[in-house]
Amino acid sequence: MCINDDTSLQEMFSIYYQAQSRVSVIELYMEFDQLPNTVEQDDHDFDGKSYNGDSEEEYEGNYDFVDPNADEEQEDCTIESDIEDVANALDGEFVIGLEFNSREAVIKAVKDYIIHRGVDYRVFESEPTTFYAKCVQYGQSCDWLIRVSMMRRKYCWEIRRYNDSHTCTRATISQDHSKLDSDTIAEAIKPLIEANPSIKVQSVIVDVQLKFNYTISYHKEWLAKQKVVEKIFGGWEASYEALPIWFEAMVKKEPSAAVEYETLPCYRRDELAQDVRILNRVFWSFYPCIRAFRQTS
Repeated sequence: MCINDDTSLQEMFSIYYQAQSRVSVIELYMEFDQLPNTVEQDDHDFDGKSYNGDSEEEYEGNYDFVDPNADEEQEDCTIESDIEDVANALDGEFVIGLEFNSREAVIKAVKDYIIHRGVDYRVFESEPTTFYAKCVQYGQSCDWLIRVSMMRRKYCWEIRRYNDSHTCTRATISQDHSKLDSDTIAEAIKPLIEANPSIKVQSVIVDVQLKFNYTISYHKEWLAKQKVVEKIFGGWEASYEALPIWFEAMVKKEPSAAVEYETLPCYRRDELAQDVRILNRVFWSFYPCIRAFRQTS
């Protein structure tokens, strides 16, 4: 099909999602129109050779970067909210000029790319306006690199330098992957934990293996699950602080309810910790239950 606007692009992805069980890759072919020689070039067009030039000074001179302390007007800020999703859906190589709406989206896209291809990268520069990474075997058996920068005029992140396709040996990645960290796993398993918060860690490990084709450690999966549980239900400290408030609200709503909870002192290296208590046990019951218990006893 011919892709010449946003509507046809969305239609292509819609077809892909419906047929992705049979087709795992989208192949795109570009056909360039012949333009007359009288067409004026935009002052901000870049020489294609300079994108992957070896001179850092020449590279830095070609692009504009945002000063994190500068107060810029954002009248030209038109960023597509789902740009990073396009990068993931293509399931192919990145391209120079591809835009992202945040630094986090850049890192996520690069991580997804690396994990699904069984390769790895090392960060050479990570600044508020720049993310620059190379293959761990750069200079030996692979020339893969990517540099993404925050652009002043667009107020978005854009790939400005890219050497495509890893040529290193992919078998060097172990059974686990260093970039498949607990935060990445937590994002992937969140729907699973929401549906069943009591699911066992071993079951989640199997789910991660099916999604990423890596068998992660028990500790990493346990940590990821704890992060998801905290994000959904809140942390232990916040829950503990809310417990007395919840008891008070319950008794106020149902005065006949009985509520008891017990705490114990906390010791740190045989010393009593001041203003710190450990929740030992909680008991509550509603009056109908109490009355039924008395009648049966």
